[in-house]
Amino acid sequence: MNGVIALAAMSIAFALSAIATAVLRRLALRWRLFDKPGGHKSHQRPTPYLGGVGIALGTLVPPLALAGPACLPLAGILVGAAAMTLLGLIDDLIPLPPPTRLAVQALAAGVVVVSGVVAPLTGSWLDLPITVLWIVVVTNSFNLLDNMDGALGGITTASAALLAAESFVYGWPALGLVLAALSAASLGFLLHNWAPARIFMGDAGSLFIGFVLASSTALLVTGTGAVTTVAGLLLPTFVATVDTGVVLLSRRRAGRPLLQGGSDHLSHRLDRLGLGKRLTALMLAALAAAAGALHLAMTLGWIPPTAAATVAAAAAIAAIVLPQRVRVYPSIRSKTSILVRR
Repeated sequence: MNGVIALAAMSIAFALSAIATAVLRRLALRWRLFDKPGGHKSHQRPTPYLGGVGIALGTLVPPLALAGPACLPLAGILVGAAAMTLLGLIDDLIPLPPPTRLAVQALAAGVVVVSGVVAPLTGSWLDLPITVLWIVVVTNSFNLLDNMDGALGGITTASAALLAAESFVYGWPALGLVLAALSAASLGFLLHNWAPARIFMGDAGSLFIGFVLASSTALLVTGTGAVTTVAGLLLPTFVATVDTGVVLLSRRRAGRPLLQGGSDHLSHRLDRLGLGKRLTALMLAALAAAAGALHLAMTLGWIPPTAAATVAAAAAIAAIVLPQRVRVYPSIRSKTSILVRR
């Protein structure tokens, strides 16, 4: 694909996302659509959301306008991604029960699989439900990753840019154009979301981002070997996958409900170490960039798939286990001492 078209798409995506987010912020303020602080949420004042709609517009409009109709697998991804934006927007306005969210997500992931996107982990029919499950789990992992100013926007900017490069290498220029637009649109959104954030993306943005990245990784590994598939799925979604692992392990050890919200994510632990929101967001984006660069090196043939998969798995385990040393829950001894003093 012509580099001029890709550059034009990214420029339009950046401008469209930045302008649309500013307009959506005004609308959210007028309609009093706020994400209020309290509970496990880290922000201190009511903050408008709807910014995710601007990211979706910036991602979808330029490629469709400049490149025209997409092939069937990519069309399935775009249809599912649009459905995720709508689902997230509804959930932002009227919170939906988890079963409803999961059912819609599974249906959208099914559309992607039916369109020809299958991650070949087993080489059997089991790859179909595994791919659906992968897309749903990673979509929600990115949704949970949206828990601090600038974090998910920075991660997406880095991850989508490198995944776009890999798409061009793999021979999927149309997908590369969409991912390049997603990276630029996320950067445009960051103008308004960098700490202290003036607007949040909400579920409309985080579900959209997660679905696009999860489905794109599955498309890029379609037809490859099992080892390449493992590395190709894990590396581009490394931060989201690790963050989910950190939370699940932490809550299991603390005896807390796995699906309950909490300030125990990777970003919260880095912030607790004294990094602050801005440096935390930069570190998470750098981690995503490093994982994406390793995947790109594998795609270019500089690193064998086995080595990339091994490094990815080892790094993921270390990144899940080591943050457990940062205390986010009061210990049983601390709780007992408080009760005794009372």
